[in-house]
Amino acid sequence: MDRREFLKQLAAFSAVAGAGRMVMPQELWAMSPQEKPQAVLAKAQGTNYAQITGEAIQALGGMKKFVNPGEVVVVKPNMAWDRAPELAANAHPDVVRQVVELCLQAGAKKVKVLDHTCHDARKAYKNSGIQDAVAGLKDKRAVVEFVDPRGFVEVKVAGAKALKKWYFYKEILEADRFINIPIAKQHAESRLTMCLKNMMGAIGGWRGRIHVGLHQNIADMNLILRPDLHVLDATRILVANGPSGGRKEDVRVKNLVFAGPDPVALDAYGTTLFELKPGDIGYIAKAFEAGRGEMDLKKIKVLSS
Repeated sequence: MDRREFLKQLAAFSAVAGAGRMVMPQELWAMSPQEKPQAVLAKAQGTNYAQITGEAIQALGGMKKFVNPGEVVVVKPNMAWDRAPELAANAHPDVVRQVVELCLQAGAKKVKVLDHTCHDARKAYKNSGIQDAVAGLKDKRAVVEFVDPRGFVEVKVAGAKALKKWYFYKEILEADRFINIPIAKQHAESRLTMCLKNMMGAIGGWRGRIHVGLHQNIADMNLILRPDLHVLDATRILVANGPSGGRKEDVRVKNLVFAGPDPVALDAYGTTLFELKPGDIGYIAKAFEAGRGEMDLKKIKVLSS
C-alpha cells in the first residue's frame, strides 16, 4: 500500500489540525507492526546533484505519486542561514531547484518555496543560492516567498507530551502538498539536524522556548507537520559547528540524496553518515515512539537508483 492510499484509509479517524493537515489520533499510533506499511526510502549518489535528486524521487515512483495536477505545493528547504552553498548550512540550490521543477512537471498550480530563517531572510535566501536557482526556472508558478510573521496560527497538538499547542505557518497547513528539503548536518543542541528537526522552520512563536525539552518538542511538532515527501540533502554534510557552520574544513562531500515519505526512517538512516546510531538522537527515538515512522534500520527498505 502506498502512503497516499494509507492516508485515505486513515482519513475517517483523522482530526483536522489548523486548516487541513492530518493528525493521527492515539489509537492509530499503537498500530501493530503487521498493520503498518513498510518504511521505504530511496538513495542516489553522484556529482550531478539535480540528476541524483530526480533519480531518488523516481525510485519512489516519481513526483506524480506525491503531487497532483492543479495542487498548491509548499517546498520548505533549509535556507535559514546566510551561507554560501559550499558551506553546507543550507540545502543545495540544485537539489531544491530540481524538486520544484519536478513539482511543476507533475502539474502543480503553484509551488511556494519558503523558510522561517534564523539569519536575515533576504541574505539567507540570496546567499544560499536557492532564490536564484528557483528564479532560474522562469516559471511564474514557482515563487520564493518570505515568511509573513502574521501568518502563524495557534494549533493544539493532539497527543503531544510537551508541546500541547504552538504557532504553525498557515500557508503550510493549507497547502495541498508539503515537501521538506533538509540538509544533514551536526547541530550544537540536538546533535544532528535532518528531516524532523527541519520543521523548526515551519513554526513561529519564541523558538528559544522550543529548545527547552528540545527533543520532545521536535517530536511533538511533527505530529502536526506531516510533509508528503522528504528529500534529505547529503550532497555535502556539516560535521562540526552546526547548524550555521561557516568553515569549509567542517564540510564533508558525500554526493548523496535520500528521499521518502517517512521522516523517522530518513533521519535514522542519516545518522550513519555521522557514524552514529538512530537511538543516539533523542528526537528520533521520541518521534518513533509517537508513531511518526520507523527507526529500526533492519526494517527500512532502501531503494538504490
